[in-house]
Amino acid sequence: MYKTGILNSEISKVLSDLGHTDCIVIADCGLPVPKGVRKIDLALTFGVPSFESVYAILLEHMSVQKMIFAEEMKTDNSTLYEKIQETDVEREFVSHEAFKKLTQDTVAIIRTGEATPYANVILESDVLF
Repeated sequence: MYKTGILNSEISKVLSDLGHTDCIVIADCGLPVPKGVRKIDLALTFGVPSFESVYAILLEHMSVQKMIFAEEMKTDNSTLYEKIQETDVEREFVSHEAFKKLTQDTVAIIRTGEATPYANVILESDVLF
């Protein structure tokens, strides 16, 4: 049995298969999932699991070179905006409409139970060397 790391087999598989510049999304429970993009649904009820808990675990287990957020987060979810400032990873902000279009080219969307506005991020995979 897998002793350490992410116990969710779907997430573990997605992370193992990522190549440089491949992207995955951590999403709140309201973000639409485009047809053809794999959805890993973790949502149990509003707030469970939270965006922040899934975000922290993925950053611990994934090499990330860039994160993309909706510009609207800065004003409509300032608590989360302040939290993401704690990382040293490059951050890019785009309109929420542009963000939704970018999700069409991602490997997977991990849906959380988060129910606060604009609690979504696209994580771009880095290389380890």
